[in-house]
Amino acid sequence: MTEYERSRTMPAQPEHVFDQAAQVDQLDSWLPDALHVRAEHLPEVSVHEDRTDEDTAAELRTLRERMRLEWGTRDQGSYTGWLQVTEVDGGSSEATVHLTFSDESHDPGKEAVDAALDSSLRRLEEQVRLRVDNAAG
Repeated sequence: MTEYERSRTMPAQPEHVFDQAAQVDQLDSWLPDALHVRAEHLPEVSVHEDRTDEDTAAELRTLRERMRLEWGTRDQGSYTGWLQVTEVDGGSSEATVHLTFSDESHDPGKEAVDAALDSSLRRLEEQVRLRVDNAAG
């Protein structure tokens, strides 16, 4: 089993960050470019991975009271992850993404995962900034 985790400070209240991250129809705006989520009957979703050109049955759970998203493959149990948003000083928040690969054949490796997590968190921050800026003015 291999685990990865990355965090990033976001310029908004945790509720704003979580609300942006949890919009199922906008997950593609911050997930890695190679992943595309299609909601079926929540919590059931389908994830298309460009690298393999395959669709995988998965689950996505929104735990709003905990400001947490949890996901994972449905049939194989080979991959799970979560995003947790917490409050930090001065009206900012921290978004942390954690991934666990139970099946080593699904793990693209540390360099690729770290780059994808950093890119995803940066894209989420951009979406949060757009939302906050539009709300302010």
